[in-house]
Amino acid sequence: MSKFKRIHLIVLDSVGIGAAPDSGNFFNAGTPDSQSDTLGHISENAGLEVPHMAKLGLGLIPRASHLKTVPAEKEPSGYVGKLEEVSLGKDTMTGHWEIMGLNITEPFDTFWDGFPEEILTKIEAFSGRKVIREANKPYSGTQVIADFGERQLKTGELIIYTSADPVLQIAAHEDLIPLEELYKICEYARSITLTRPALLGRIIARPYIGEPGYFTRTANRRDYAVSPFAPTVLNHLADAGIATYGVGKINDIFNGSGIVYDMGHNKSNSHGIDTLLKTMDLPEFQQGFSFTNLVDFDAVYGHRRDPEGYRDCLQEFDQRLPEIMAQMKEEDLLLITADHGNDPTYAGTDHTREYVPLLAYSPSLTGSGVLPIGHFADISATIADNFSVEKAMIGESFLKNLI
Repeated sequence: MSKFKRIHLIVLDSVGIGAAPDSGNFFNAGTPDSQSDTLGHISENAGLEVPHMAKLGLGLIPRASHLKTVPAEKEPSGYVGKLEEVSLGKDTMTGHWEIMGLNITEPFDTFWDGFPEEILTKIEAFSGRKVIREANKPYSGTQVIADFGERQLKTGELIIYTSADPVLQIAAHEDLIPLEELYKICEYARSITLTRPALLGRIIARPYIGEPGYFTRTANRRDYAVSPFAPTVLNHLADAGIATYGVGKINDIFNGSGIVYDMGHNKSNSHGIDTLLKTMDLPEFQQGFSFTNLVDFDAVYGHRRDPEGYRDCLQEFDQRLPEIMAQMKEEDLLLITADHGNDPTYAGTDHTREYVPLLAYSPSLTGSGVLPIGHFADISATIADNFSVEKAMIGESFLKNLI
């Protein structure tokens, strides 16, 4: 019999809590990640008031004293801890796959000097559109359309760019290149980047609208991922007849594998929370697992190096946390974590190799406190333990610690 009938996992995309032990092996614009600290530096540089996460125990996480504006709650209402990543990567897909129990020992390919000519010419032949070669490099998604959007409107060329992540992104103005055309081009790009030397985690469609100087990306983004290379706990749950609900880009990250119900993409963090609340309220959702990704922290503020905006985004989530908790049933468990860091005060614009926080709450819990430092995959091992299904490759359950 399950200890919790429903488990709700929320990933605050990129909300790291301090440099990981191996952070010196990962770099950001040539600078080791060893001094990165997403939450700490936001607290220090922009101030951070998150009273509801503080009440759960956020300020009690080991070495969280750097959260100078987050008090250490003397009587927390939940359990907290921090988790270390073992996989060789610091991207979204690697983080989420490890959370669900996989160990990524061979990282995906990245292209700091842009994609090889062979890939670009194949996309040109398929699409009938030229590719802007000057954009073919790691680029800020908003900057690349500011720099080349006007040219695209005049010539119809494709804007193809990358980042420090293993991704190929195609930006296209919706009035010039219809969404269906953009999606078909991305599907083709996915088909030619499934093996080395160009094994990419995701192809991302990045539509935008507006006039030169006022371009804005829309919510019609689509991610084309590869399927996990081994079964995750999502697969084990689905195979056992236990419902799994994906909110936001979860379905994209896992290429639909193990997701029984895709609840759709998020237009914003707030929209994602609305979708989660509706999911939790579904009459048929009496048992199972919901998995939500809130990406604005990362996409809108982390990569753009905006600590004040990141702070505001965190505070907006914190203000809505009571709504989520109020929607929980007595035998529900809420888990809040992250998939990597993205310190908005750090060098470059890449993710940062950090510990991630873990917050756990249930109305049925009688205890509270600090959990031992663990690993990302401990989350899925705990979920598997609760629902009596097999865990995936790695992870150790902390279910017995939640009393």
